[in-house]
Amino acid sequence: MSTIKRILVTGGAGFLGSHLCERLVAAGHDVICLDNFFTSQKSNVAHLIGQPNFELIRHDVTVPIFLEVDMIYNLACPAAPGHYQYNPIKTIKTSVMGAINVLGMAKRCRARVLQASTSEVYGDPEIHPQPETYRGNVNPIGPRACYDEGKRAAETLFMDYYRMNRVAIRIVRIFNTYGPRMHPFDGRVVSNFIRQALAGEQITIFGDGTQTRSFCYRDDLIEGLMRMMELESDFIGPINLGNPGEFSIRELAELVLELTGSKSKLIYEPLPADDPVRRRPDITLAEHHLNWNPHISLRDGLAKTIAWFRSIDVDQYRPPTPNY
Repeated sequence: MSTIKRILVTGGAGFLGSHLCERLVAAGHDVICLDNFFTSQKSNVAHLIGQPNFELIRHDVTVPIFLEVDMIYNLACPAAPGHYQYNPIKTIKTSVMGAINVLGMAKRCRARVLQASTSEVYGDPEIHPQPETYRGNVNPIGPRACYDEGKRAAETLFMDYYRMNRVAIRIVRIFNTYGPRMHPFDGRVVSNFIRQALAGEQITIFGDGTQTRSFCYRDDLIEGLMRMMELESDFIGPINLGNPGEFSIRELAELVLELTGSKSKLIYEPLPADDPVRRRPDITLAEHHLNWNPHISLRDGLAKTIAWFRSIDVDQYRPPTPNY
């Protein structure tokens, strides 16, 4: 059997999706990038247009589409608070209906399909660090529920298609990831801090800054996704992918100030509802099954991300997104 695959990447013009498309195109696969540009930018994949093994389709994953593929990476969903809370009904429809549509395609084509789930399925965790066996502490009626519960429902659908129809699934829970091509106005803490620092604006910390996160650089994360998809074993996940290094939000802000040379001041605002206090992945399963560990330090990754932010015109980005 040929090692060259026909691969669909939903949300392929987004932050992570565009880098995944790059890797797959470079490996020689026939890649279909599907995106409705709700939060993404066509410029993220413009350099791939014209490549003989790359195709771009503007389409909403909530609407069925019939394609012939061998593998599907389902990355389609607004993933940052500023985006997924902008249109919460659209967000949960993307997670649930999108999952149904890609799973139906995978069943018909006998394709392998990977769900890009999230650490948000753990909510504001009561167990630290978070293993895959932890069932989470999620508020089903809070402002973050459109994303948290949408992704949890998508995992349910993936498991039911696996149990009922033997669809070849993979489930990956992605922890905070950053890097070039982050949307400057996505509301994520890394993009907020860098944009504010470079503009000389006050850096806004929500809460007292002691809450923690783990930050995984995009190259490490994409490598983990591909290893999980290509794994030839019975292991389907869910599996955590993230950097187990834990930093407080204040530590992150101080490092951004140091690396940018900014004189911006820190200001503090109330913590948003249901915002997790601590977040760090247990990556034991990723180490065991994928031989995967993140290698890029926060300092080095931030330096690369800041260099990219310096190179762009933020006025070309929509804050947060039009209501399609």
